[in-house]
Amino acid sequence: MPDLQALTLVCIAYLVGSIPFGLLVSWALARVDIRRHGSGNIGTANVLRIVGKWAATLTLLGDLLKGFLPVVAALSLGASELWVAGVGLAAVLGHNWSVYLRFAGGKGVATSFGALLAMTPLPALLGLLTWTAVVLIFRYTSLAALIASVCIPPVILFFTGAGPYLAFSLLAALLIFVRHRDNIKRLWAGTEHRVGQRVRVS
Repeated sequence: MPDLQALTLVCIAYLVGSIPFGLLVSWALARVDIRRHGSGNIGTANVLRIVGKWAATLTLLGDLLKGFLPVVAALSLGASELWVAGVGLAAVLGHNWSVYLRFAGGKGVATSFGALLAMTPLPALLGLLTWTAVVLIFRYTSLAALIASVCIPPVILFFTGAGPYLAFSLLAALLIFVRHRDNIKRLWAGTEHRVGQRVRVS
């Protein structure tokens, strides 16, 4: 694939990643600006707490697909692993710093997972199992995201070795920690919201 075509894919991935599904779904279903309630985040966990399961499911699917589909497109067009990883990273950056939201955004967990699922399905699914186990045991989605993001890179290293996909997983994990700074503080203080804990919209 020519570099110009690959760079175009990166730009498209950023624009696709920037689509704020949580905000759009919450407004469409409940006329709620999700940024003004709960944690103020546009991701699945806050949508679940504020709007409910149906809205959260749609948000999760949208955020996952905007990482998955651009990477699938890059793979189908024969992009190198380096460019594929770049496309995935652009989608995550778009979600975290959306051009449509004046460079505000979410935390990149579902979008990172979607990109990894297209790049390296087995490590991504093992990461999902880790995330699920942590949520079931501790009831914190933020803690689950942090632990799963740390577990995935060693699995990728084991199955595929060092390379662009490993670099992507490390960068994605770093971004997840950066975007979860407030959650980490609340986890430490014991004030983090648990799964199933609803917040009433005033």
